[in-house]
Amino acid sequence: MPQTDQKIPVFPKLKDTEQYMKKRVGIGVSFDLGFREIVLLKRPIQIYYLTGLCDSLVIQELLKELIQVNDRESNARKLPEIIENRLLHQQVERSNTMDEAVDQMLSGLIVLFMDGEKFAFVIDVRNYPGRTPEEPDIERVVRGSRDGYTENIIENTALTRRRIRDPRLRNEMLKVGERSKTDVCLSYIADVADHGLVHLIKERIQAIEVDGISMADKSIDEFIIHRKWYPFPLVRYTERPDVAANHLLEGHVLIIVDTSPSVIILPTTFFHHLQHAEEYRQTPAVGTFVRWIRFLAVFASMYLLPLWLLFVTEPELLPKEFAFIGPNEEGNISIPIQIIMAVIGIEFLRMAAIHTPTPLSTSMGLIAAVLIGQIAIDVGMFSPEVILYVSVSAIGSYVTPSYELSVSNKIVNIIFVILTGIFGLIGFIAVFLAHILFLVQLKSLRTPYLWPFIPFNARAMLHTLFRIPIPYTNSRPSIVHPKNDYRQPEGK
Repeated sequence: MPQTDQKIPVFPKLKDTEQYMKKRVGIGVSFDLGFREIVLLKRPIQIYYLTGLCDSLVIQELLKELIQVNDRESNARKLPEIIENRLLHQQVERSNTMDEAVDQMLSGLIVLFMDGEKFAFVIDVRNYPGRTPEEPDIERVVRGSRDGYTENIIENTALTRRRIRDPRLRNEMLKVGERSKTDVCLSYIADVADHGLVHLIKERIQAIEVDGISMADKSIDEFIIHRKWYPFPLVRYTERPDVAANHLLEGHVLIIVDTSPSVIILPTTFFHHLQHAEEYRQTPAVGTFVRWIRFLAVFASMYLLPLWLLFVTEPELLPKEFAFIGPNEEGNISIPIQIIMAVIGIEFLRMAAIHTPTPLSTSMGLIAAVLIGQIAIDVGMFSPEVILYVSVSAIGSYVTPSYELSVSNKIVNIIFVILTGIFGLIGFIAVFLAHILFLVQLKSLRTPYLWPFIPFNARAMLHTLFRIPIPYTNSRPSIVHPKNDYRQPEGK
Protein backbone atom coordinates (compact mmCIF):
# COMPACT_ATOMS: atom_id res chain seq x y z
CA MET A 1 0.00 0.00 0.00
CA PRO A 2 1.45 3.42 -0.91
CA GLN A 3 2.38 5.66 1.94
CA THR A 4 0.05 8.64 2.47
CA ASP A 5 1.20 12.24 2.94
CA GLN A 6 0.10 12.19 6.56
CA LYS A 7 2.59 9.44 7.37
CA ILE A 8 5.60 10.77 5.48
CA PRO A 9 8.37 11.35 8.02
CA VAL A 10 10.59 14.40 7.97
CA PHE A 11 13.27 13.93 5.31
CA PRO A 12 16.87 13.78 6.61
CA LYS A 13 18.08 15.44 3.39
CA LEU A 14 17.13 19.08 2.90
CA LYS A 15 17.03 18.67 -0.88
CA ASP A 16 14.13 16.26 -0.48
CA THR A 17 12.47 18.63 1.99
CA GLU A 18 12.75 21.57 -0.40
CA GLN A 19 11.38 19.52 -3.29
CA TYR A 20 8.45 18.36 -1.16
CA MET A 21 7.64 21.92 -0.02
CA LYS A 22 7.73 23.20 -3.59
CA LYS A 23 5.35 20.50 -4.76
CA ARG A 24 3.02 20.38 -1.75
CA VAL A 25 2.85 24.02 -0.65
CA GLY A 26 4.08 26.03 -3.61
CA ILE A 27 7.32 27.50 -2.32
CA GLY A 28 8.61 29.83 -5.02
CA VAL A 29 5.13 30.25 -6.51
CA SER A 30 3.02 31.72 -3.69
CA PHE A 31 4.43 35.10 -2.71
CA ASP A 32 3.29 34.87 0.92
CA LEU A 33 5.31 31.71 1.64
CA GLY A 34 8.71 32.64 3.04
CA PHE A 35 11.84 30.48 2.73
CA ARG A 36 15.38 31.03 3.96
CA GLU A 37 18.40 28.71 4.01
CA ILE A 38 21.43 29.36 6.23
CA VAL A 39 24.49 27.35 7.27
CA LEU A 40 25.24 26.68 10.95
CA LEU A 41 28.48 24.92 11.85
CA LYS A 42 28.77 23.73 8.24
CA ARG A 43 25.27 22.18 8.27
CA PRO A 44 22.46 23.63 6.11
CA ILE A 45 19.32 24.84 7.89
CA GLN A 46 16.03 25.64 6.16
CA ILE A 47 13.36 27.92 7.60
CA TYR A 48 9.78 28.10 6.26
CA TYR A 49 7.08 30.57 7.34
CA LEU A 50 3.97 32.41 6.22
CA THR A 51 4.66 36.12 5.83
CA GLY A 52 1.11 37.27 6.53
CA LEU A 53 0.85 35.47 9.89
CA CYS A 54 4.37 36.06 11.24
CA ASP A 55 5.90 39.31 12.43
CA SER A 56 8.89 40.14 10.22
CA LEU A 57 10.79 41.61 13.19
CA VAL A 58 10.49 38.32 15.05
CA ILE A 59 11.84 36.42 12.03
CA GLN A 60 14.78 38.82 11.78
CA GLU A 61 15.62 38.37 15.47
CA LEU A 62 15.36 34.60 15.08
CA LEU A 63 17.79 34.59 12.13
CA LYS A 64 20.16 36.92 13.96
CA GLU A 65 20.21 34.63 17.00
CA LEU A 66 20.81 31.53 14.89
CA ILE A 67 23.63 33.06 12.84
CA GLN A 68 25.49 33.91 16.05
CA VAL A 69 25.81 30.16 16.66
CA ASN A 70 28.71 30.16 14.19
CA ASP A 71 30.60 32.64 16.36
CA ARG A 72 29.82 31.17 19.78
CA GLU A 73 29.65 27.40 19.29
CA SER A 74 31.93 24.77 17.76
CA ASN A 75 30.43 21.35 18.58
CA ALA A 76 28.53 20.40 15.39
CA ARG A 77 27.33 17.11 16.87
CA LYS A 78 25.17 18.94 19.40
CA LEU A 79 23.73 21.36 16.86
CA PRO A 80 20.07 20.30 17.43
CA GLU A 81 20.37 20.94 21.18
CA ILE A 82 22.20 24.22 20.54
CA ILE A 83 19.49 25.41 18.13
CA GLU A 84 16.69 24.40 20.49
CA ASN A 85 18.31 26.42 23.27
CA ARG A 86 18.71 29.40 20.93
CA LEU A 87 15.01 29.47 19.98
CA LEU A 88 13.98 32.06 22.55
CA HIS A 89 10.23 31.76 22.08
CA GLN A 90 7.35 30.74 24.28
CA GLN A 91 6.51 27.49 22.47
CA VAL A 92 8.98 25.26 20.63
CA GLU A 93 7.96 21.72 19.69
CA ARG A 94 9.28 18.94 17.50
CA SER A 95 7.41 17.55 14.51
CA ASN A 96 8.20 14.12 13.07
CA THR A 97 5.97 14.19 9.96
CA MET A 98 5.91 16.47 6.96
CA ASP A 99 2.14 16.81 6.99
CA GLU A 100 2.14 18.10 10.55
CA ALA A 101 4.98 20.50 9.76
CA VAL A 102 3.09 21.88 6.75
CA ASP A 103 -0.13 22.29 8.75
CA GLN A 104 1.73 24.18 11.47
CA MET A 105 3.44 26.44 8.94
CA LEU A 106 0.12 27.29 7.27
CA SER A 107 -1.27 28.09 10.73
CA GLY A 108 1.31 30.83 11.17
CA LEU A 109 4.17 29.00 12.90
CA ILE A 110 7.81 28.87 11.78
CA VAL A 111 9.18 25.46 10.79
CA LEU A 112 12.93 24.80 10.91
CA PHE A 113 14.54 21.77 9.22
CA MET A 114 18.14 20.58 9.78
CA ASP A 115 20.16 18.54 7.38
CA GLY A 116 20.63 15.00 8.72
CA GLU A 117 17.77 15.14 11.25
CA LYS A 118 14.43 13.33 11.04
CA PHE A 119 12.46 15.96 12.91
CA ALA A 120 11.69 19.66 12.54
CA PHE A 121 11.40 22.44 15.10
CA VAL A 122 8.04 24.23 15.14
CA ILE A 123 8.20 27.72 16.67
CA ASP A 124 4.98 29.50 17.65
CA VAL A 125 5.39 33.15 16.69
CA ARG A 126 2.09 33.61 14.86
CA ASN A 127 0.57 37.06 14.77
CA TYR A 128 -2.94 36.88 13.33
CA PRO A 129 -4.25 40.07 11.73
CA GLY A 130 -7.46 41.33 13.27
CA ARG A 131 -9.26 44.04 15.18
CA THR A 132 -9.08 44.90 18.86
CA PRO A 133 -11.78 43.60 21.24
CA GLU A 134 -14.82 45.88 21.29
CA GLU A 135 -18.39 45.68 22.52
CA PRO A 136 -20.65 43.55 20.27
CA ASP A 137 -23.32 45.52 18.44
CA ILE A 138 -26.16 43.08 19.16
CA GLU A 139 -25.35 42.46 22.85
CA ARG A 140 -24.85 45.97 24.20
CA VAL A 141 -25.39 46.76 27.88
CA VAL A 142 -25.75 50.00 29.83
CA ARG A 143 -23.39 48.75 32.53
CA GLY A 144 -20.70 46.16 32.06
CA SER A 145 -17.55 45.34 30.15
CA ARG A 146 -17.02 46.74 26.67
CA ASP A 147 -14.78 44.00 25.32
CA GLY A 148 -15.99 41.32 22.96
CA TYR A 149 -14.69 38.35 21.05
CA THR A 150 -12.81 38.95 17.80
CA GLU A 151 -11.88 36.79 14.81
CA ASN A 152 -8.67 35.70 16.56
CA ILE A 153 -9.02 32.39 18.39
CA ILE A 154 -5.95 33.09 20.55
CA GLU A 155 -7.41 36.37 21.78
CA ASN A 156 -10.79 34.74 22.35
CA THR A 157 -9.43 32.02 24.61
CA ALA A 158 -7.43 34.68 26.48
CA LEU A 159 -10.56 36.79 27.05
CA THR A 160 -12.26 33.75 28.59
CA ARG A 161 -9.19 32.76 30.62
CA ARG A 162 -9.01 36.29 32.02
CA ARG A 163 -12.40 35.77 33.63
CA ILE A 164 -11.87 32.16 34.75
CA ARG A 165 -8.38 31.63 36.13
CA ASP A 166 -9.15 28.11 37.17
CA PRO A 167 -6.42 25.58 36.37
CA ARG A 168 -9.19 23.11 35.55
CA LEU A 169 -10.36 25.20 32.57
CA ARG A 170 -9.53 23.20 29.47
CA ASN A 171 -9.05 24.59 25.94
CA GLU A 172 -8.64 21.63 23.58
CA MET A 173 -7.54 22.58 20.07
CA LEU A 174 -8.86 20.60 17.12
CA LYS A 175 -8.53 21.06 13.37
CA VAL A 176 -11.45 20.82 10.94
CA GLY A 177 -11.37 20.81 7.15
CA GLU A 178 -9.16 18.81 4.84
CA ARG A 179 -8.06 21.98 3.05
CA SER A 180 -8.86 24.83 5.45
CA LYS A 181 -7.33 23.18 8.57
CA THR A 182 -9.42 25.58 10.67
CA ASP A 183 -8.61 25.77 14.37
CA VAL A 184 -11.55 24.82 16.58
CA CYS A 185 -11.25 25.11 20.36
CA LEU A 186 -13.38 23.10 22.78
CA SER A 187 -13.59 24.90 26.14
CA TYR A 188 -14.97 23.48 29.38
CA ILE A 189 -14.17 23.21 33.09
CA ALA A 190 -12.90 19.69 33.75
CA ASP A 191 -14.49 19.10 37.16
CA VAL A 192 -17.80 20.78 36.26
CA ALA A 193 -18.78 19.85 32.68
CA ASP A 194 -20.28 16.43 32.10
CA HIS A 195 -17.68 14.09 30.59
CA GLY A 196 -20.27 12.46 28.34
CA LEU A 197 -21.31 15.84 26.93
CA VAL A 198 -17.71 16.84 26.23
CA HIS A 199 -16.99 13.48 24.61
CA LEU A 200 -20.13 13.69 22.44
CA ILE A 201 -19.29 17.18 21.12
CA LYS A 202 -15.63 16.30 20.56
CA GLU A 203 -16.60 13.11 18.75
CA ARG A 204 -18.94 14.96 16.39
CA ILE A 205 -16.33 17.62 15.62
CA GLN A 206 -13.67 15.02 14.87
CA ALA A 207 -16.12 13.19 12.59
CA ILE A 208 -16.50 16.23 10.30
CA GLU A 209 -15.31 15.47 6.78
CA VAL A 210 -15.30 18.53 4.55
CA ASP A 211 -12.87 20.56 2.44
CA GLY A 212 -13.21 23.65 4.59
CA ILE A 213 -15.52 25.59 6.87
CA SER A 214 -15.42 29.07 5.38
CA MET A 215 -18.58 30.00 7.31
CA ALA A 216 -16.74 29.05 10.51
CA ASP A 217 -19.02 28.56 13.53
CA LYS A 218 -22.24 28.14 11.50
CA SER A 219 -20.67 25.28 9.55
CA ILE A 220 -19.68 23.57 12.81
CA ASP A 221 -23.21 24.11 14.11
CA GLU A 222 -24.76 22.36 11.11
CA PHE A 223 -22.40 19.40 11.41
CA ILE A 224 -22.90 18.70 15.11
CA ILE A 225 -26.67 19.36 15.21
CA HIS A 226 -28.56 16.57 13.49
CA ARG A 227 -31.90 18.37 12.99
CA LYS A 228 -30.60 20.75 10.36
CA TRP A 229 -33.90 21.80 8.76
CA TYR A 230 -35.55 22.99 11.97
CA PRO A 231 -35.96 26.79 12.11
CA PHE A 232 -35.37 27.15 15.84
CA PRO A 233 -31.75 27.62 16.97
CA LEU A 234 -30.42 24.60 18.86
CA VAL A 235 -27.17 26.32 19.87
CA ARG A 236 -26.63 29.74 21.35
CA TYR A 237 -24.20 32.29 19.95
CA THR A 238 -22.55 35.02 21.98
CA GLU A 239 -19.83 37.58 21.38
CA ARG A 240 -19.52 38.55 25.06
CA PRO A 241 -16.75 36.87 27.13
CA ASP A 242 -18.67 37.46 30.38
CA VAL A 243 -21.70 35.57 29.05
CA ALA A 244 -19.52 32.70 27.83
CA ALA A 245 -17.64 32.53 31.15
CA ASN A 246 -20.90 32.40 33.09
CA HIS A 247 -22.10 29.45 31.02
CA LEU A 248 -18.79 27.66 31.55
CA LEU A 249 -19.29 27.98 35.31
CA GLU A 250 -22.76 26.49 34.92
CA GLY A 251 -21.35 23.41 33.19
CA HIS A 252 -21.86 24.26 29.54
CA VAL A 253 -19.31 23.66 26.78
CA LEU A 254 -18.00 26.34 24.41
CA ILE A 255 -16.91 25.92 20.80
CA ILE A 256 -14.58 28.67 19.60
CA VAL A 257 -13.81 28.72 15.88
CA ASP A 258 -10.95 30.72 14.41
CA THR A 259 -12.01 33.63 12.13
CA SER A 260 -15.38 33.94 13.93
CA PRO A 261 -16.21 36.48 16.66
CA SER A 262 -19.12 34.35 17.87
CA VAL A 263 -18.79 31.53 20.39
CA ILE A 264 -21.15 28.54 20.41
CA ILE A 265 -22.68 27.54 23.76
CA LEU A 266 -23.91 23.96 24.18
CA PRO A 267 -26.39 22.69 25.17
CA THR A 268 -29.08 25.38 25.13
CA THR A 269 -32.81 25.62 25.65
CA PHE A 270 -35.50 28.01 24.42
CA PHE A 271 -35.16 30.11 27.57
CA HIS A 272 -31.40 30.47 27.15
CA HIS A 273 -32.12 32.50 24.01
CA LEU A 274 -34.26 34.90 26.06
CA GLN A 275 -31.49 35.81 28.52
CA HIS A 276 -29.47 39.01 28.24
CA ALA A 277 -26.43 40.27 30.12
CA GLU A 278 -28.25 43.52 30.99
CA GLU A 279 -30.45 41.64 33.48
CA TYR A 280 -27.38 40.67 35.52
CA ARG A 281 -25.89 44.18 35.43
CA GLN A 282 -28.87 45.63 37.32
CA THR A 283 -30.37 44.94 40.74
CA PRO A 284 -32.42 41.73 40.99
CA ALA A 285 -35.71 43.68 41.07
CA VAL A 286 -34.80 45.74 38.00
CA GLY A 287 -33.38 42.66 36.28
CA THR A 288 -36.63 40.77 36.88
CA PHE A 289 -38.66 43.69 35.53
CA VAL A 290 -36.51 43.87 32.41
CA ARG A 291 -36.81 40.12 31.95
CA TRP A 292 -40.61 40.18 32.15
CA ILE A 293 -40.81 43.05 29.68
CA ARG A 294 -38.57 41.06 27.34
CA PHE A 295 -40.75 37.95 27.70
CA LEU A 296 -43.82 40.07 26.92
CA ALA A 297 -42.17 41.50 23.82
CA VAL A 298 -41.06 38.07 22.57
CA PHE A 299 -44.51 36.57 22.98
CA ALA A 300 -46.03 39.64 21.31
CA SER A 301 -43.76 39.07 18.31
CA MET A 302 -45.30 35.60 17.90
CA TYR A 303 -48.93 35.89 19.06
CA LEU A 304 -50.04 39.55 18.85
CA LEU A 305 -50.79 39.65 15.13
CA PRO A 306 -52.67 36.32 14.90
CA LEU A 307 -54.66 37.16 18.07
CA TRP A 308 -55.69 40.54 16.69
CA LEU A 309 -56.57 38.94 13.36
CA LEU A 310 -58.64 36.32 15.17
CA PHE A 311 -60.63 39.01 17.00
CA VAL A 312 -61.08 40.94 13.75
CA THR A 313 -62.45 37.94 11.86
CA GLU A 314 -64.49 36.64 14.82
CA PRO A 315 -65.48 39.70 16.90
CA GLU A 316 -67.97 37.64 18.92
CA LEU A 317 -64.99 36.24 20.86
CA LEU A 318 -64.30 39.69 22.32
CA PRO A 319 -65.89 40.95 25.55
CA LYS A 320 -67.89 44.15 25.22
CA GLU A 321 -65.19 46.11 27.03
CA PHE A 322 -62.79 45.34 24.17
CA ALA A 323 -65.17 45.97 21.30
CA PHE A 324 -62.93 48.79 20.08
CA ILE A 325 -60.38 46.24 18.87
CA GLY A 326 -60.58 45.95 15.11
CA PRO A 327 -59.93 48.16 12.09
CA ASN A 328 -62.02 51.28 11.62
CA GLU A 329 -61.08 51.32 7.95
CA GLU A 330 -60.42 47.96 6.34
CA GLY A 331 -58.87 49.31 3.14
CA ASN A 332 -59.07 47.78 -0.31
CA ILE A 333 -57.21 44.57 0.60
CA SER A 334 -58.26 41.88 3.07
CA ILE A 335 -56.74 42.13 6.55
CA PRO A 336 -54.71 38.86 6.42
CA ILE A 337 -53.12 39.92 3.12
CA GLN A 338 -52.37 43.36 4.57
CA ILE A 339 -50.62 41.81 7.56
CA ILE A 340 -48.48 39.50 5.43
CA MET A 341 -47.57 42.34 3.06
CA ALA A 342 -46.62 44.57 6.00
CA VAL A 343 -44.51 41.84 7.64
CA ILE A 344 -42.69 41.19 4.38
CA GLY A 345 -42.22 44.93 3.92
CA ILE A 346 -40.55 45.21 7.33
CA GLU A 347 -38.25 42.35 6.36
CA PHE A 348 -37.35 44.30 3.23
CA LEU A 349 -36.41 47.27 5.41
CA ARG A 350 -34.40 45.10 7.79
CA MET A 351 -32.39 43.57 4.97
CA ALA A 352 -31.89 46.95 3.36
CA ALA A 353 -30.62 48.39 6.67
CA ILE A 354 -28.00 45.63 6.89
CA HIS A 355 -26.64 46.41 3.43
CA THR A 356 -27.02 50.20 3.65
CA PRO A 357 -24.02 52.29 4.74
CA THR A 358 -24.49 53.68 8.26
CA PRO A 359 -24.75 57.38 7.23
CA LEU A 360 -27.66 56.50 4.90
CA SER A 361 -29.54 54.06 7.15
CA THR A 362 -31.19 56.82 9.20
CA SER A 363 -32.48 58.53 6.07
CA MET A 364 -33.79 55.22 4.77
CA GLY A 365 -35.66 54.61 8.04
CA LEU A 366 -37.31 58.03 7.89
CA ILE A 367 -38.36 57.49 4.29
CA ALA A 368 -39.83 54.09 5.12
CA ALA A 369 -41.67 55.25 8.26
CA VAL A 370 -43.00 58.62 7.07
CA LEU A 371 -43.47 58.33 3.34
CA ILE A 372 -44.13 54.68 2.55
CA GLY A 373 -46.27 53.94 5.62
CA GLN A 374 -48.37 57.09 5.41
CA ILE A 375 -48.88 56.91 1.67
CA ALA A 376 -49.88 53.23 1.93
CA ILE A 377 -52.58 54.23 4.43
CA ASP A 378 -53.76 57.21 2.36
CA VAL A 379 -54.24 55.16 -0.81
CA GLY A 380 -56.19 52.50 1.08
CA MET A 381 -53.64 49.71 0.82
CA PHE A 382 -53.20 49.35 4.61
CA SER A 383 -55.41 50.23 7.53
CA PRO A 384 -53.77 52.23 10.36
CA GLU A 385 -54.39 49.40 12.86
CA VAL A 386 -52.48 46.93 10.70
CA ILE A 387 -49.47 49.24 10.67
CA LEU A 388 -49.74 49.66 14.45
CA TYR A 389 -49.86 45.97 15.35
CA VAL A 390 -47.28 44.94 12.77
CA SER A 391 -44.95 47.60 14.18
CA VAL A 392 -45.43 46.38 17.76
CA SER A 393 -44.78 42.81 16.63
CA ALA A 394 -41.62 43.92 14.80
CA ILE A 395 -40.37 45.75 17.88
CA GLY A 396 -40.91 42.56 19.89
CA SER A 397 -38.73 40.63 17.45
CA TYR A 398 -35.98 43.24 17.80
CA VAL A 399 -36.19 43.00 21.60
CA THR A 400 -35.48 39.25 21.38
CA PRO A 401 -31.82 38.83 22.52
CA SER A 402 -31.13 35.99 20.10
CA TYR A 403 -31.22 37.06 16.47
CA GLU A 404 -31.67 33.44 15.35
CA LEU A 405 -34.71 32.99 17.62
CA SER A 406 -36.26 36.26 16.43
CA VAL A 407 -36.15 35.08 12.81
CA SER A 408 -37.64 31.72 13.81
CA ASN A 409 -40.45 33.49 15.66
CA LYS A 410 -41.21 35.54 12.53
CA ILE A 411 -41.70 32.34 10.57
CA VAL A 412 -44.06 31.05 13.26
CA ASN A 413 -45.87 34.40 13.21
CA ILE A 414 -46.49 34.24 9.45
CA ILE A 415 -47.80 30.65 9.72
CA PHE A 416 -50.12 31.75 12.52
CA VAL A 417 -51.47 34.64 10.43
CA ILE A 418 -52.05 32.52 7.30
CA LEU A 419 -53.89 29.67 9.04
CA THR A 420 -55.83 31.98 11.36
CA GLY A 421 -56.95 34.03 8.37
CA ILE A 422 -58.11 30.88 6.56
CA PHE A 423 -59.61 28.76 9.36
CA GLY A 424 -60.27 31.29 12.13
CA LEU A 425 -60.29 30.02 15.70
CA ILE A 426 -59.70 26.41 14.68
CA GLY A 427 -56.63 27.42 12.70
CA PHE A 428 -55.24 29.49 15.58
CA ILE A 429 -55.69 26.67 18.11
CA ALA A 430 -54.25 24.06 15.72
CA VAL A 431 -51.11 26.13 15.02
CA PHE A 432 -50.69 26.95 18.71
CA LEU A 433 -50.83 23.29 19.73
CA ALA A 434 -48.56 22.24 16.86
CA HIS A 435 -46.06 24.96 17.88
CA ILE A 436 -45.99 23.84 21.52
CA LEU A 437 -45.77 20.13 20.63
CA PHE A 438 -42.97 20.86 18.17
CA LEU A 439 -40.95 22.67 20.85
CA VAL A 440 -41.66 19.92 23.39
CA GLN A 441 -40.18 17.17 21.20
CA LEU A 442 -37.22 19.33 20.17
CA LYS A 443 -33.84 18.57 21.77
CA SER A 444 -30.43 20.19 21.67
CA LEU A 445 -27.81 17.46 22.14
CA ARG A 446 -30.28 15.31 24.07
CA THR A 447 -31.41 18.33 26.13
CA PRO A 448 -35.18 19.11 26.18
CA TYR A 449 -35.70 22.44 24.43
CA LEU A 450 -38.45 23.72 26.75
CA TRP A 451 -36.69 22.82 29.99
CA PRO A 452 -37.40 23.82 32.79
CA PHE A 453 -41.04 24.33 31.72
CA ILE A 454 -41.32 20.87 30.13
CA PRO A 455 -40.14 18.71 31.85
CA PHE A 456 -41.00 20.95 34.78
CA ASN A 457 -38.32 21.88 37.30
CA ALA A 458 -39.60 24.23 39.99
CA ARG A 459 -36.25 25.62 41.13
CA ALA A 460 -34.96 26.18 37.61
CA MET A 461 -38.28 27.73 36.56
CA LEU A 462 -37.99 30.17 39.44
CA HIS A 463 -34.54 31.18 38.18
CA THR A 464 -35.98 31.55 34.68
CA LEU A 465 -38.81 33.86 35.72
CA PHE A 466 -36.91 35.88 38.32
CA ARG A 467 -33.43 37.32 38.44
CA ILE A 468 -32.30 35.67 41.66
CA PRO A 469 -29.52 37.45 43.62
CA ILE A 470 -26.12 35.88 43.01
CA PRO A 471 -25.50 34.90 46.68
CA TYR A 472 -28.63 32.71 46.51
CA THR A 473 -27.59 31.02 43.27
CA ASN A 474 -25.76 28.11 44.84
CA SER A 475 -26.49 25.27 42.42
CA ARG A 476 -25.77 24.71 38.76
CA PRO A 477 -28.52 23.87 36.24
CA SER A 478 -29.28 20.16 36.42
CA ILE A 479 -29.97 20.00 32.68
CA VAL A 480 -26.21 20.00 31.88
CA HIS A 481 -25.56 17.20 34.43
CA PRO A 482 -22.61 18.95 36.11
CA LYS A 483 -20.10 16.88 38.03
CA ASN A 484 -20.00 19.47 40.79
CA ASP A 485 -23.50 20.74 41.50
CA TYR A 486 -22.60 23.47 43.99
CA ARG A 487 -21.35 26.81 42.67
CA GLN A 488 -20.39 27.90 46.21
CA PRO A 489 -19.18 25.91 49.22
CA GLU A 490 -21.96 24.29 51.19
CA GLY A 491 -23.10 26.18 54.24
CA LYS A 492 -22.31 29.60 52.77
